[in-house]
Amino acid sequence: MLELADKWIWDSWYVEDQGLWHAFFLQADRALGDPEQRHWHVSHGHATSTDLVHWSYQGTVLAPSPTPAFDDCSVWTGSVVKGDDNLWHLFYTGTSHAENGLHQRIGHATSTNLHDWHKQGLALERRGPNAECYEPHLPERWKDESMRDPWVIRDPEGDGWLMFFTARSPFADDTLAAGAIGLARSPDLYQWSLEPPVFVGGFGEIEVPTVFEKNGRWYCLFCTSAPYWSAAYRETYPGEPVSGIHYLMADHPLGPWRIAEGHFLDGTPHCDRYAPRWLHANGRDWLMSCLMQKNGEFQGVLTDPVELQAGPDGRLELRALPARTAVEETANG
Repeated sequence: MLELADKWIWDSWYVEDQGLWHAFFLQADRALGDPEQRHWHVSHGHATSTDLVHWSYQGTVLAPSPTPAFDDCSVWTGSVVKGDDNLWHLFYTGTSHAENGLHQRIGHATSTNLHDWHKQGLALERRGPNAECYEPHLPERWKDESMRDPWVIRDPEGDGWLMFFTARSPFADDTLAAGAIGLARSPDLYQWSLEPPVFVGGFGEIEVPTVFEKNGRWYCLFCTSAPYWSAAYRETYPGEPVSGIHYLMADHPLGPWRIAEGHFLDGTPHCDRYAPRWLHANGRDWLMSCLMQKNGEFQGVLTDPVELQAGPDGRLELRALPARTAVEETANG
């Protein structure tokens, strides 16, 4: 578990380099008092580990830009990949004071060492031929203009890259079914083109999408809160609405995607764990997340990894045995 005495930690993302895992995460000072204020006093933290369990905090690596800038208000969730130019590329969410933090865009930074990051500017915003596929800020429909939580992977069918992100569609009749997974493409990680969403429906908000392949199937982990469930999804769900972590399934990363049937992968009424991230280490698949609530109090720490397994039908499940022991054993051979 990664816990800082003076900072809250929540959404995170990971990358491995030469046997060392790097965790990046949103952080804010606990001295704020009210954890809801953390979103507007946020920076990116960095920690390293050899086993995903014991972490060494490396400090702050990214913060909002000086005003005026698209990211002068906040820098939120992102992901990191290594490009063909041998640079590390960070894609992250930015908001500006000029729009009261309501208009979200995706920024780009690069690094040679995963700690010193140099901002490259705006990577993606809601412009271009497919912009009409995404919902503008309409106060009567939603609280913000969603374009955040980028997750970048290599295109499995080409030389370029795919970016998935949290979005909303303007075409849903029910605002609580307008949550979407957006898509963009790039040949080189520098130039991006906006594509139509790969999934719309089920929820008003689908956060922190994480797309990966396992046993020939594709999965998209995500998180959402019980108040954002659509009426249609409530009718199909076998139980009361919960907040937490679930997933989509598909035969191809571009879909068609479907919400996995049955109970949430990891959901509770009080949203204990949130912001899932998948990673592959020591021949196994792991779920990382942040611990949001415990006994009704906000925690703001990163959990130990939990192993992800898939049954014959492709349904994901969390391994019952303690993940801490499993990770340490595989890391130590």
